Amino acid sequence: MRFLLLLTILLSSCAPVRRGWDAGWSERAAKDRIMLVRETPETLGHRRLVYQSAAHPDLGNFLEGKGLPDFIAETSSDDRQYLILYYLDSRRAFACRTRRSPGTVIDFAGPYPMTERETKLLRELQDNSRRDG
Repeated sequence: MRFLLLLTILLSSCAPVRRGWDAGWSERAAKDRIMLVRETPETLGHRRLVYQSAAHPDLGNFLEGKGLPDFIAETSSDDRQYLILYYLDSRRAFACRTRRSPGTVIDFAGPYPMTERETKLLRELQDNSRRDG
């Protein structure tokens, strides 16, 4: 249930990827955003995954096994950080929760099936990013 609430908040605050890019690489730019993950040209989503993987090795291990997601969403509250990893081809999402301190363990939940609406929205964002850049 918490996952659905978090997902609803994140989807309602979805902003174009370019806006996050222009704001820089900071956590502040990533907060409450759905971000495209692409290595070349590098996106804010990819940069945040690299940063989070360095801070939390469990995430790096997870990504080695599952591969990079197509999108991530990141938010935080008090001393907690939350990530949602979206894999479009399998239409699955994973939720991650950790403390803000580097080196802390990440709790993974999922996979959760993505809805038609989520999948359609993220595919549109992905297609728009290809046209724009």
